[in-house]
Amino acid sequence: MWGLVIRNTGNNYLVRTDEGTDMSCLAKGNFRLKGIRSTSPVVVGDRVKIDTNPDGTAYITDIEDRKNYIVRRASNLSKHSHILAANIDMALLCVTVRLPETTTVFIDRFLVTAEAYSVPVYLVFNKTDIYDNEDLEYVDGLIHLYSTIGYKCIKTSVITGEGMDEVRELVCGKNTLLAGHSGVGKSSMVNMLQRDTTTTRKVGKISDYHSKGMHTTTFSEMIELENGGFVIDTPGIKGFGTIDMTTAEVSHYFPEIFRISSKCKFYNCLHLNEPDCAVIKAVENRYISQSRYQSYLNILEDMNEGKYR
Repeated sequence: MWGLVIRNTGNNYLVRTDEGTDMSCLAKGNFRLKGIRSTSPVVVGDRVKIDTNPDGTAYITDIEDRKNYIVRRASNLSKHSHILAANIDMALLCVTVRLPETTTVFIDRFLVTAEAYSVPVYLVFNKTDIYDNEDLEYVDGLIHLYSTIGYKCIKTSVITGEGMDEVRELVCGKNTLLAGHSGVGKSSMVNMLQRDTTTTRKVGKISDYHSKGMHTTTFSEMIELENGGFVIDTPGIKGFGTIDMTTAEVSHYFPEIFRISSKCKFYNCLHLNEPDCAVIKAVENRYISQSRYQSYLNILEDMNEGKYR
């Protein structure tokens, strides 16, 4: 039989079968023998085949080809990837400008990966109720930057309800990945959206010492929503290392850089210090944001040094 992986806890997977029953399954060891360089060969959102034994145990024996996924470099295994979720219709990246701060480098790394694997992204600027005027001006500046590039942006607050109707409309009938640092309000947002109020997600506090979020979601899970869609709640991400792309490909995933790169003198220009580089000129003339260009350079640097952030 076939089903959908709706929860992943280590090597144990909860699969909702096509018949509508939830089954606890293990993954066959041969997945790791197939050269899958991932921290987990099976992820939330996968369509999988299940075989059951006479003793009642169930094993995942096959995975349907994925239409897309979001992947990052595993923090403890630099040559391995960590796939957050598969077969998603879109991703909502929750961003906060303080408590905790989401940097533009983190935002850009996530967007680059989403571009590479054909996942539409909405930037959700959350916790607007706690910001002062300076914070709100900064948020508006970020929204102007990313919306000009072509990304959809929403300001939200679970406390005041700002933007939540728009989020509900967005996720209606879709499989949506919810991502971001710990403490940006992902679990609170899930609580506002989900159908089954008996499984309310635990909401974490902010660490006073580092102003960082504390993990409350410890595993990835697909949660059914009132509108019939699913939201995939994931553990908070500290850093987002890109993986499985070459230096020549990186600029393709910055839409504003890619659009201008055709005007460079050299077809293989990396936009570093080459003569007659249209991208560098665009940065100097402020047609391309300095922060976006720095994110581009940051990714190239990491790839050259083989390090993870």
